This record gives sequence, structure tokens and C-alpha cells, in this order.
Amino acid sequence: MSISTQIKTAVFVIAATAVFGAAASAQSFSFAPAGHPSIFGDVLRDQDEPRAGTQAKFRRQVVRYSSSEAAGTIIIDTPNTYLYYVLGNGQAIRYGIGVGREGFTWSGVQSITKKAEWPDWTPPAEMLARQPYLPRFMAGGPGNPLGARAMYLGGTIYRIHGTNQPETIGGRVSSGCIRMVNDDVIDLYSRVKVGAKVVVLPMTHRAEAPRPVAPVSYATRETLRPSGLY
Repeated sequence: MSISTQIKTAVFVIAATAVFGAAASAQSFSFAPAGHPSIFGDVLRDQDEPRAGTQAKFRRQVVRYSSSEAAGTIIIDTPNTYLYYVLGNGQAIRYGIGVGREGFTWSGVQSITKKAEWPDWTPPAEMLARQPYLPRFMAGGPGNPLGARAMYLGGTIYRIHGTNQPETIGGRVSSGCIRMVNDDVIDLYSRVKVGAKVVVLPMTHRAEAPRPVAPVSYATRETLRPSGLY
């Protein structure tokens, strides 16, 4: 074999190795086919989902908040779509929430009568009458509309619960329940005791937004006056 032929052969081998090596490398890091999600996608989705779609003003923070209510009380600021957990000494933890849509808001005083982790969902008869296509029962889990935690309000059909639709926080979207992103509802759940007082302010209430104090760290019975149907 001549020297010229040897050089041409060597160049071909190097080029082929580069092409096939690049193809193999690209295949190793390519996206998984449809119907088979990438494990990396699952990990990133689990980390990012609680905050996805949530505006900065609705992120959990400690704020100055004057209230005559005792520490441990929950105050639902319906018109401004905030939930306050009263700390005392003029401070509260503020969370962004989703509230009832038009015709489904309510106000009054209740108490936390039950808490549940990854709760099952059984739509009430009133909801099934409006939306007969809903499932009659759904086991708790990431796809459940009640999210990671639920706190039940008195003997009513209303709850404070998580959501797998974080983009709805700050909206008037529910059938009367109070929804929170999952990491916020987990944090609140860890602080709230069964029997805690919950004050739900009416849509006519307008309050000045309290000033932030500091970021908050992550933490792993009476009359009800509905203003619309559930």
C-alpha cells in the first residue's frame, strides 16, 4: 500500500470514529421517546413543580401583621388571595392562595377539625351534580386535586389543601376550598394544630398589604355564612 493510500485510509478511520462516536454520545443523552419520560425530567419536575407558575408576591414570607387573633390562628384574606398564619408580636407568615370563584366565596369562622397527608378525594354530591363527569373517588397522590395535604374546616365541605396546578395561585378558581402550592400547604400543615381557629374574611374586606419582615424557612365551629352555592 502506498503512503498516499495509507494516509487516506487513516483520515477515513478518524473521521468515521468521530461521526459514530458523536452519534453514540448524542444517543446517550437524547430525550426519551414519547410515553417514556426521562428520569431526569421526573427529578426536575418534582423539584420545580411547587414554585412553578407562582408570582413572587405570593411566595411564602414573614410579614408585619397586626391582629387581635391569638398566635396559631389562620386568617384567609379572600379578596387579596392571601392566607396568614398568625405568629404573634405583630407578625404572621403570609402564603399565596387560590380562593372560590364568583358565586362560590364564603366568609365566617371555623376550626381545623381534621388533617390528612396525601388525602383521598371524594367529590361532594353538590359538585357531582354540577360536574357529573368527575370521578366518584380518587386515591391520594401527586395527581390528586387535593395535593399533598388537607386541613378540613369544621363540618363543612370546605378544606385548605394543596394543588397540582400551582399556576392557579392568586386566582378565584375553586368551588369554595382554599388551595395552596404543595410546599406551602406542607409547611402550614406542620404548624397548624387540630382545633386551630380559621377566620375567612369576606370579599368586601380590603386590607393594605403588610410589609415583609424576613423569608420563612421550609418545614418538612362557629357560624358559616356562605355567599353562594358550593
